[in-house]
Order: sequence, then structure tokens, then C-alpha cells
Amino acid sequence: MTRNIQEVISQMTVEEKASLCSGLNMWQTKPVERLGIPSIVMTDGPHGLRKQGNPADMSSKTVPATCFPSGAGLASSWDRELIQEVGKALGEECQAEDVQIILGPAVNIKRSPLCGRNFEYFSEDPYLSSEMGTHHVLGVQGEGVGTSVKHYAANNQETLRNSINSIVDERTLNEIYLRCFEGPITAADAWTVMCAYNLVNGDFCSENEYLLTEVLKERWGHNGIVMTDWGAINERVKGLKAGLELEMPFVGPEHDQMIVDAVRSGELDEAVLDSAVARLLTVIFKASDARKEGFNYDKDIHHQLARRTAAECMVLLKNDENLLPLNKSQSVAVIGAFAKNPRFQGGGSSHISPTRLDAPLEVISVFAEGDVSFAEGYRIDEDTIDEALIEEAVALAASKHVAVIFAGLPDSFETEGLDRTHLDIPSSQIQLIQQVAAVQPNTVVVLSNGSPVAMPWLVDVKAVLEGYLGGQATGSAVADVLYGEVNPSGKLAETFPVRLEQTPAYLNFPGGKSEVYYGEGLFVGYRYYEAKKEQPLFPFGYGLSYTTFAYEDILVDKTHLKDTETTTVTMTVRNTGTRAGKEVVQLYVRPIESTVVRPLKELKGFTKVSLQPGEATTISFTLDKRAFAYYNTEIHDWFAETGSYEIVVGPSSVDTPLSSTVHVVSTQIPFKKVTRNTKFYELLAIPETAVFAQEAMDSSIEGLKHMGAMFAESMDDGGIAQLFEAMLEWKKYDGLRSLSGMMGSGMTEAKLEQIIDEMNAKLGLK
Repeated sequence: MTRNIQEVISQMTVEEKASLCSGLNMWQTKPVERLGIPSIVMTDGPHGLRKQGNPADMSSKTVPATCFPSGAGLASSWDRELIQEVGKALGEECQAEDVQIILGPAVNIKRSPLCGRNFEYFSEDPYLSSEMGTHHVLGVQGEGVGTSVKHYAANNQETLRNSINSIVDERTLNEIYLRCFEGPITAADAWTVMCAYNLVNGDFCSENEYLLTEVLKERWGHNGIVMTDWGAINERVKGLKAGLELEMPFVGPEHDQMIVDAVRSGELDEAVLDSAVARLLTVIFKASDARKEGFNYDKDIHHQLARRTAAECMVLLKNDENLLPLNKSQSVAVIGAFAKNPRFQGGGSSHISPTRLDAPLEVISVFAEGDVSFAEGYRIDEDTIDEALIEEAVALAASKHVAVIFAGLPDSFETEGLDRTHLDIPSSQIQLIQQVAAVQPNTVVVLSNGSPVAMPWLVDVKAVLEGYLGGQATGSAVADVLYGEVNPSGKLAETFPVRLEQTPAYLNFPGGKSEVYYGEGLFVGYRYYEAKKEQPLFPFGYGLSYTTFAYEDILVDKTHLKDTETTTVTMTVRNTGTRAGKEVVQLYVRPIESTVVRPLKELKGFTKVSLQPGEATTISFTLDKRAFAYYNTEIHDWFAETGSYEIVVGPSSVDTPLSSTVHVVSTQIPFKKVTRNTKFYELLAIPETAVFAQEAMDSSIEGLKHMGAMFAESMDDGGIAQLFEAMLEWKKYDGLRSLSGMMGSGMTEAKLEQIIDEMNAKLGLK
């Protein structure tokens, strides 16, 4: 239905306009019935529908819904199409339950493995997070249901999340912590964005004009609404001015009245309120018009999707002597309380009431033709070592061909609202694994956890399957992978460290009582481990298969290109094993030289391919300016500097057998204006100023010779030559002002100012 929103606004009172800016109750927006403005319903996600039977009643039970793997698992699939398919299913369930907006996806960066909410988040890498979030949004919104990308922004810990001030430099904020939000907003057009509780650089996210207006609305062109996380409001009118449209949930009439009073006193321009209402009405009408009365979905089909998805997300971390897949005729000792009572989802606002739940023990008992016996091994609700349970498990393991131990993190170890303090699984589980492995050489560990864990027992076992929090079909999916019905193809979307002290944010997480300093800067996740030459337990992008793959014949269609052009990279991937399988092909870009600090390499492309034994396929990636760019804080934009870049491709961040080099020429000016402090290297890279810069550099030689003579008596000829060479190199990083102070340069202050004016004129800069 087409409506003239401005006409509707013109008929509204100030009170009605203000009323739209907060909820009706916990989960609904307010209607304005006289003008035909409906109320819409929103509810928690992101990996399943958490709707209370009565949106107005907090005590009502949540309705059953399909629980898909949480974000940590979904990202490990590296499968855009699969993520979109899950999103579509979520949209269908929202339609069936008359929900117009589901709160998710959660795309925040995994800055530290200790964050208690990491199970909801996709990755440590902003490009991967952005791509996963984009396709989640496309899937949901394709069904006429809105999403709310969260938690915007720099919400990377649960400790003091309501009040902590995240101190992040501009470049890091844009390259890492905002980049993950960009795709869902610009490519997928997310209807809503949820602002976080915390402050960023001194301003609450709910009233941070840089985040809500400058970046979100002006740079990214977001036309939807910004809503608060539940209760994430500070000053209501200030938030509205900064770009916050909707406060959730409703806390009483006082906040609406604040808006009315601010308009009537002149503190708030009514045009600002009208703009917010226009955005609100656009989303409300769009969501209401897309409702499908009487819609239903097939619970069995969605459960099968959850099973297929969980299997695609699992990461095979170790498989010595090809112990996996198991032979169905083998006798199996299934050990661990999680085998009967699986931990399939995280705690907090994303907790789903599943439509059904597959327990691993039950499914393995159906799969196996040999004897299957069970031992509890440990108690889920307490971390105490029960020697009797361990002895029972050890005896059982020794009597079977294989022992499969289900271990991981209980709810008490990771949940929304609390950060972890260590990387360990419960000590009762550690001792169980070590003692079982001592008597059973064929021991497999299946992990259920939302974030990395330390593995002091890794050398003791032959195989490890990372199952993450696999959703309601996790039991069936585990059996599918253990017995080879599904060839594992998941890859880690985060680095697994050996120990906590090795992690990038170790010295800066979770900060003090009022602020947390992002001291590691750009070096989050694999960027840090590579720069520091740290050996992690398992690297980013890593994952094994039951088959093998070969990478062949990389080709770049342009080896020289301007930053306004694209280049296409092609290569061949071949299945060299005996089983059908899927491979995640990863492309990274490495600047060979740079005038700024940059990570060694960064993920800029990936795709997942399915290949039969012996089959090969050609894969193409198209790289544009952003693949080579960093965020330039002088021009507040992405900038690809002139230089050579190595493109590397392979199965993980540390295994990139294919490489090629391209040379990129920048057409962009990396500064707003030439000044006395503009660097020579910046001028050398611009055709209009390169000649002057080179002549000025040449004229500096005489001055450098005078300086070199000062050292002649204390250094030999070789030392002087080396010093002179270094000084010439350093000169590129000097500002123009150094010319007027250089002996022998002949440059006066007046002449320098004249040259600066001439260069600005040539470049069209004022």
C-alpha cells in the first residue's frame, strides 16, 4: 500500500510524534489508530525466534522455534548461501508468529576470546563478519521481515557493558569495528540498526552523532531506524538529535514528554523529530504491509536445515591416522554428560525454546552397528572431579574400539552479561579426557563451546571436532560428521590461542572501571599473531577434511591498475582425495611496502566450493580499490596508496600456496590540502606534484652532505655512506617545512609558501 508519509506526519500532533519514538511495551511499537499507524512486533534473535507468547507480558512462555547454530558456528561455514537460507527460514518463522522485526544479526568483532557473548558473534575479521551479516539480512528481509544489526558499535565485552567507554582510534574504529556493520547496511539495506549500551570515545552509542549520523546516515546512506538495545538510553533528547529514532522498551510516559517539552521550548527543532518519525513510519508501514496472515512453516524441513547447517559449521581440528570417519561396525564408548544433555545454544537473550532436540547419544546409537555404551564422566552443573564417574568412563573406554568424549563449556562458563576469566574447560573434563586417552588410543573429543578453549590435552587424543553451539540438531549433525555421512568443511572464523597471555587484547581487556583502551589497534586476531610471529593453537581459516585439495594456476588479469579499476584473480582448486568434499578458498592481500602501519595481510575474498573426487573447478575473485585500501584519517576515507601488493590464496591464513603481485596506482589525493607538514612521499605519489617533490628531494642532498660531514671524524667511510643512505630514505617522511631549515637548500619561508600555494592550485585544493 502506497502512503504519503509526509502527509501523515502533517496530521500528527507533537505528542503523537513523540509517542512513536518509544515502545508500547517490551516488544511492540505504539500505534496511532486515528491515522492508521499500526503497532509492529519485534523479538529477540539472532539464530532463532525468541518470542514470548504475549508480547505485552514478560512472564509469558516463549513459543517453540527452530534453534539454528549460533553465530560463532554459522560463520565457520564460510557459506554465504547457507547463511542466507537460514535467514530465509528465520523470516518464515517470524511471519508464522506475526513478528515484524527480529533482533539480529550480531556482527561485533571478537576482540578477545573472553567476551561472554562471543558465541553470538561471527568472527575476529571484519570482512568475514560483514559478509555473513549481509547474507543473514538478505535472507530474513527477503521474507518481508526486518532485521536489526547489532550491537552498534565497539561492543566487545560484557564487563561493565552499560557504562564502559571504548577508546578506539579513528582508523581502527573504521577498519575493524565499523567495517563489520557496513555490508549488512549498505549491501543488504537492513531496516534497523541497534545501538549498544557502551560509550565510544566519550559519547554513549545512543547519542553518538559520529556513529549514528556521520557514518550510518550520511556515509552509508542508511534510510531505516536506529533503536536502542533494551534500556540503552542516556539522555532522550540528546539521542534524538544525534540520530536515535526509537527507544526500547517503553519505560513510562516521561521520556516521550521530554521530547514534547524540548520541541515546545525550542530546545529541539521539530524538523528533527519529523525526520525521525518519517524513518519510523517508513519501517512500520513496510513491515506491516509485508505481513502474511495465516502463514505457516514446516517444522521438519526447518529442523533438517538446522541439521545440515550444523554439520557444515563443524570444524575438524585434528584427525591423526585418519581415525575419523568412524567405521559403523566399531564398538564405541560415548562419554560425557553433554552426549545426553547437549549444550546447543548460549545463555541470555538469544535463548530459544527449540521445536525438538537431538541428543548425540541417541543418534549415535542409531548410526552404529557395533556396541554403543555410555558413561557420564562429569556433572554438567558443577566443576568438581568425581573420581567414580571418571573411573567408570575409563573402564568403559578401555573395553571399546573407540572413545568419543563430549566436552566443552557449560552455561555457567559463558553467557551474555558475564565475560570469561580464563580459556579452560572445566577441570573435571580435562582430567576425564586425559585419563580416558591414557587407556584408549582411539579417543575423539567433540567440543560444545561458543568461543576458543585451551587444550592442554590435545597431544593425548587422536581427533578433535569443534562443534561450537550447534543448535537443536547438533546431535544428528555430530553423528553425520563422525560417521562420514557429511565430510567436514568448516573453517575457523577466529584464532584459537595456546594460552590467554598470547591474545592480542590481553593487556587491555576488559579495561578499568570506566574505560577500556583498544591498545592493540588494528592488530586483532590473526593480524596480531602474524605480526608478532606468534604460533597459535589453531590459526584463522583452519579446518581439516576427509579428503584433500590442491591449489593450482593463479592468474591475475591486470598486473597494473589504477585504484578506479578492478582486477580479476582466477585459480584452480582440485579434489585430490577419494571422497566428495567442500573447500573454503581464502584470498588475502599483502601490501609489499607501505608508508603507514598495516597488517601483514588481510582477508579480501573467500568462496566455498563442492568437488567430487578428482574434480577441479576454476574460481574467480574480483578485487577493487577497497581490497587494497586502508582508512586514511586525514581525508576520513578509504585510500589505496600507490605500490605493489601480493595476492595470496589458500586453505587458511597460514597456508597460502598461490601468490601473484599487482601494482596499484592511486588517483586519490591522500590529504585535504598541501601544508608545511605534507610529507614528501605523499607528493611523490601524485603526478601533478611528483616532479617538484623529486627536485626538492634532490636539492636536499647538499644539505645532507653538510650534516654527514659533522660525523666524518667519528665514523669510517662505510658508516658515513650508510648514514647518508638512511637519511635520504628518512627524508621521504619529512614535511615540506624541513626544506626551509635545510642547509644548502636555498629555500626561504616566502618561497616555500609560494610553492605550497601553487601545488594546491594544481590539485584544485583550497
